Amino acid sequence: MAIVGLDHIQIAIPEGGEGKARAFYGDMLGMHEAPKPDNLAPSGCWFERGSVSLHIGIDPDFMPARKAHPALLVDDLGALRDRLEAAGYEIDDGKPINGYSRCFSFDPFGNRIEFMERV
Repeated sequence: MAIVGLDHIQIAIPEGGEGKARAFYGDMLGMHEAPKPDNLAPSGCWFERGSVSLHIGIDPDFMPARKAHPALLVDDLGALRDRLEAAGYEIDDGKPINGYSRCFSFDPFGNRIEFMERV
């Protein structure tokens, strides 16, 4: 037995937050909404871009993930930072990591998201 990959990451949001999730993950980050299986619809939403699959799930006892986070690889961190800042999202550079430019931000629900670009 061996782990051979990562299928998806799930992020929790509060009930009724799908519209804000679509605006952030779809419009702001450029991910495409993926269809969900009928037995999992209608709550939440799924997004994909390339090999990245991000599932947004409803948690009735939602608390934002302020430390745990996905780290998304991007191809133009500067442009994404500018876009996030222009939309009013907080940016935190964090500590440097060799081989990457990176920053952290938060989705509309307060979940921490890391953005990384290989340099």
